Amino acid sequence: MNKPQEVLILTGMSGAGRSTVAHALEDLGWYVVDNLPASLLPALVAQTDGAKIPSMAVVVDVRSGQFFDDLNSSLQALSLNKAAHRLLFLDATDQALVQRFESTRRPHPLQGSDRIVDGIARERTRLEDLRSRADVVIDTSNLNVHQLEKRVGEIFAAGQSRGVRVNVLSFGYKYGIPVDADLLLDCRFIPNPHWVPNLRPLTGLSEEVSEHVLSSPGVGEFVDSYVSLIHQMAEGYLREGKTYVTLAVGCTGGKHRSVAISEAIAARLNAVEGKVVIEAYARHRDVGRE
Repeated sequence: MNKPQEVLILTGMSGAGRSTVAHALEDLGWYVVDNLPASLLPALVAQTDGAKIPSMAVVVDVRSGQFFDDLNSSLQALSLNKAAHRLLFLDATDQALVQRFESTRRPHPLQGSDRIVDGIARERTRLEDLRSRADVVIDTSNLNVHQLEKRVGEIFAAGQSRGVRVNVLSFGYKYGIPVDADLLLDCRFIPNPHWVPNLRPLTGLSEEVSEHVLSSPGVGEFVDSYVSLIHQMAEGYLREGKTYVTLAVGCTGGKHRSVAISEAIAARLNAVEGKVVIEAYARHRDVGRE
């Protein structure tokens, strides 16, 4: 029996990196269709289903006009036809988007005679409901081209095992909650190594800080309980077709506690066997910002 075709709809904010992601998918062996009118999406999927195109990505964005209404109705048609598909939404902060448009000296597609920020605001409002429906959201604000390509490879590499990939992302609340978080874990209840003079200059990647954090009362049991919870949730995620999850782990500055806890959770997720294969990796958004 042939493997069902995998269809990925790639969309999101203008300037958030759609071209980079499209090229990365092509390098991974995906068949990519760029700037397709949203109304043609169901017909394209029906035409290519069963053909020798196992993985197809379709880029749909505001350039095609009538974006919001047409894409939503097309996604509904795919669901009614039971065509397997996922929606990838690329996002970034307004500041990052403005900087990118200014660096390329190109106007925002919805800017008109107004400012870049006005075009961004219009697009964000227009895509608000669509973003909430996305299967995968990638925040590209702090990613360069090579980092974004690597992230795409981790999520959408051809031949990946049928399991769930967990991105355990440490962050500091003082710098804001990651916009692409599926799950949020607050570890500010743990004693802060910042107040230990010999640990303050170190990060949670150091053995000394890690031992200090993980040896605090109840922390080891807390990590084990959360790892067990993720394994239970993974079965439901897989049934719903969600194969990529971002777990954001936060502390005050994103330097000590969240980093150590993220590393511990990722390591234990990879070590503990469950009914669903889980591949976890830790990332640290705010290490080095202080």
